[in-house]
Order: sequence, then C-alpha cells, then structure tokens
Amino acid sequence: MVYRHTERTRRNAQEKEEAFLRAAHDLVARHGFAGAKVTAVAGACGASAGSLYSYFGSRDELLARVFRRAADRELAAVRDAVSEAPATAPARLDALVSTFTRRALLGRRLAWSLLFEPVSPLVEEERLRYRREYVALGESIIGEGVAAKLFAQQNAYVAASAAIGAIAEALIGRLSPVVSGGTGTDLPDVQLVAEIRNFCFRALGYAPGGPSTPASEDRCPAPASSVP
Repeated sequence: MVYRHTERTRRNAQEKEEAFLRAAHDLVARHGFAGAKVTAVAGACGASAGSLYSYFGSRDELLARVFRRAADRELAAVRDAVSEAPATAPARLDALVSTFTRRALLGRRLAWSLLFEPVSPLVEEERLRYRREYVALGESIIGEGVAAKLFAQQNAYVAASAAIGAIAEALIGRLSPVVSGGTGTDLPDVQLVAEIRNFCFRALGYAPGGPSTPASEDRCPAPASSVP
C-alpha cells in the first residue's frame, strides 16, 4: 500500500506539473511571455499561485521550460523536413528555410515570443542555445554545398549565422503584434516564404551548374511541402 500511495503521489505531481506547463504554453502562445503571469497560469489550472512554486523554483524557471518545449518542437519539425528532403545541399537548405518560415507564419504570436520578445536572462539563455542549433544545422548544409561547388566558396559557419539572422529579420514585421502594414508585411505568406528562401540562395551564390553559373530565382528548387 505504501508503494501504491507513493506511485500515485508521484503521478499526481507529474500531472499537476504538466498542467502548469500546458497552461503557461497556452498563455505564451496567445499573449507572449509577458502574459504568462503566475496568477494567470495557476488560475487556468484552478490552483493557487503558491502551489505553482511547489513545482517550479521561479516564474523564470517555468517560462524557460515552456520555451524549451516549444523550441524543441519547432527544431524537430525543421530537422525532420531537412532529413526527408532530397540529399542535396540546395534541397536541404530549402527545407530548412521554408519549414522554419512557414511554421513561424502559422503560429505568429508564439513565433514572435520565441524569436524576439524581451525575456529574462534564463529564457534568453535558452533562446541563444536554440539559435546555435539552427546555425549548426545550416552550417552542415552550407558546408556540403560549398564542398559540392553548388554554393560559393565561403565560411559555412559565418554564412549560416548570417542566413539565420536574415530569416528572422525578414519575419519581424510580419510577426510583430504591434506593427501593421508596410515593411513587406503586405506580401502574401507564400510570396514572403519564396522571397526569403530565394534571398538565402542568392546570398550563398547558389549555382546548379557550378560556381561560374550565376544564381537565379528560377533555378532554386521548389519550396518544401506545406507544414501541417
């Protein structure tokens, strides 16, 4: 009986912790990290604010966990798309850029929070860690393209860092919860995705026929399939 009671207690604690995480994620997706107040998270679970601290040392710790879970899901989707793409650097880069961009446009408020919203140092640490993961993925792809002479000769790490930064910057106007109109935000989503991916290919000197062939938009591979 003692064993059963211990297992039941542990399971209940896990369920409550999971409920807090789900509630916080939902609030971040709708209102950003600033909207995920302890009282709001606890209230959504029908619990007291004090009880939340039985599972998380601080609000920042809770939000760092929320960031990690959400970012894990996005990174996994991009990695899956890259792994399922044809085994060429241009196709794999297209999968990275198109999947990242489309998913951001599908969940704009959450994407804004993950990419741009001012956050605590603890959450910012998570953000920088995931930024490095995307850069590492891009570096691998670009390195392959350079070695195959499909991309211009360049430092793959620097090029990947610049490409990831350019993708984020191109999305900021569309994702912003306060900016409306202008700065390219009037483009249809499909065109915005195409413009971003084509820019990345041009910046990398994508040339299917070899480094002497000038890159051009009509030579870029077709966009990856739509994200579910």
